[in-house]
Amino acid sequence: MRLTIILSTMLLASFASLAQETFEVSTNPRVRVVTNHGEFVIELDRGRAPLTVEHFLLHVTSGHYAGTIFHRVVPGFVAQAGGYTVDLTLKPTEGNLVNESGNGLSNLRGTVGMARATEAHSATTQFYINLADNLDLNPRPTRWGYAVFGKVVEGMEVLDEIGYVPTGAGGEFDRNVPVMPITIERMILLTE
Repeated sequence: MRLTIILSTMLLASFASLAQETFEVSTNPRVRVVTNHGEFVIELDRGRAPLTVEHFLLHVTSGHYAGTIFHRVVPGFVAQAGGYTVDLTLKPTEGNLVNESGNGLSNLRGTVGMARATEAHSATTQFYINLADNLDLNPRPTRWGYAVFGKVVEGMEVLDEIGYVPTGAGGEFDRNVPVMPITIERMILLTE
């Protein structure tokens, strides 16, 4: 009887540990971004940016990002992607995202945020990776900021290299478009 109780307790502890690990994994899912310049992994912060993470994952799993390019690369600032195809055509999107920039996450080097127009709640699918600390993108008491929703946890060296590719004018943009397209081939949800 005593051995049964001990074994049952050990088994329950193992299940509790497994359940805790499963919860932690699903809280911060990871996405592998495969480009024609290498791969990197983003860890998403579902706890701090739940709406943004779900929106991003919806587009990851639907395949929206496959074939989009890094259309804006500014050395020492950001690398932006997720909206345009190689011929600089904007991919169609549905609806705008509520701005979660007041979530306590800061635009530090290696973090990932949602790009938007001047209107606070205008983000759709475009995202950027901070190539440096960009505290001016954080919210202020008098204005909205740009919502950080994740961070690069593997492959930051790939983004550093992307940050220094030659750029110029292209499509509707007068500058900062990589001369040789940097294409997102696919995004893979690693954990959920």
